[in-house]
Amino acid sequence: MPTTLDTTNPATVAYIVAAALFILSLSGLGNPKSSRRGNMMGIAGMVIALLATAMQKEFTGYGMLAGALIPATIIGAVLANRVKMTEMPQLVAMLHSFVGAAAVLVGFATLLDPNRTIIGTELVIHNIEIYIGVCIGAVTFTGSIIAFAKLHGVIGGKPLTLPGRHLLNIGLLVATIWLAVLFVQAVNAEEISRALWLLGIASVVTGVLGVHMVMAIGGADMPVVVSMLNSYSGWAAAAAGFMLSNDLLIITVALVGSSGAILSYIMCKGMNRSFISVILGGFGAAEGTAVAVEGEHTEIDIAATVELMCNAKSIVIVPGYGMAVAQAQHTLSEITKEFEAIGTTVHFAIHPIAGRLPGHMNVLLAEAKVSYDIVLEMDEINPNLPETDLVLVIGANDIVNPSALDDPGSPIAGMPVLEVWKAKDVIVMKRSMASGYAGIGNPLFFKSNTRMLFGDAKKNVDAILTAYRSR
Repeated sequence: MPTTLDTTNPATVAYIVAAALFILSLSGLGNPKSSRRGNMMGIAGMVIALLATAMQKEFTGYGMLAGALIPATIIGAVLANRVKMTEMPQLVAMLHSFVGAAAVLVGFATLLDPNRTIIGTELVIHNIEIYIGVCIGAVTFTGSIIAFAKLHGVIGGKPLTLPGRHLLNIGLLVATIWLAVLFVQAVNAEEISRALWLLGIASVVTGVLGVHMVMAIGGADMPVVVSMLNSYSGWAAAAAGFMLSNDLLIITVALVGSSGAILSYIMCKGMNRSFISVILGGFGAAEGTAVAVEGEHTEIDIAATVELMCNAKSIVIVPGYGMAVAQAQHTLSEITKEFEAIGTTVHFAIHPIAGRLPGHMNVLLAEAKVSYDIVLEMDEINPNLPETDLVLVIGANDIVNPSALDDPGSPIAGMPVLEVWKAKDVIVMKRSMASGYAGIGNPLFFKSNTRMLFGDAKKNVDAILTAYRSR
């Protein structure tokens, strides 16, 4: 494969075009209005990259390529079509595990390649590339499996905080570095069998590290974990690109790795958490045991809810994971259109970590054809909440918890939240008074301007729409 920008080589030109499309795709995905176009550019870039690779003179494995691509495409299309929007975080985590596994397999295959001709310093660098790719891939693979299990409820969200867990992580890292030295020495001495054993042991060690790191991270931090694993998968694939001397693969997955790292930083900032503290884990150790909040809540029914909405000149809707589970976004879109038609100002307020995946709520609202212009981020909507007549909180909890600002001892202290309690009236739709994903109580439910509308979110918003139309 080409390693220099020889513009007389059609494959190189195709690689440049594909790389440009990937960059444009990433840029387009940064805005809901252009996300569909960005997605199509990414698909086009990948098709061009595959064709350019397959059409090179030295490539002969067409049968093997077809045998891998055709079943994988069919399986991927079927599974993606069946996955619910609420299960997207699990799907993303599982896809990250595939990238990690691929990097591990590419590393072993590269080590066993009988056609290697490099020697000296170049060989040492190449061996380091193999080792790094396999280790990062193993961490990504096992960490993503654990993330999938936590998101899917197979494993509880409570972090596993083993005694001396940080020393355990340091020990695993030291062992990984020591094995790296032995591995490079074995390959240089042409002891391939020994090198394979060392690489296999390193895969197990780093795989255990991936399991332990994600097990130590609580459910409240899972949105950051997903974006973090996205970054890991990018760097694992980048190492594979160096192993294969494939410029396009390096460029493409470097975009994935860097964008995942940036997203992780943004998510941590949205939670007022340091990236290092998330990686080290242990946050939310009291998860599953809600911090009690004393007070009496006030309930409201559908008729009174509709009355408040009709009297409001401005309404802000705060969606959360509960809305995603109930699939209430389509009815909310209809309600929004009805009230906009009578002159009511309606906005949706999105918190950076709402749901189980970065951008989860944005995708759901876009699916329901909610106008992008009325979907505002937390920093945009918070200054307007004191002038808002009514806030509807639908299936959200931790992201509207005033303890983050009022209680220095709260597990979420310092986390920026949607300050919905500053509005004139607040209606919270929940199934019960249970705590949120972080496992802590919410004083919002007991404030004098808050009303609780219990029940399934989809049934409640359907009833609101029906009651409004019957007025």
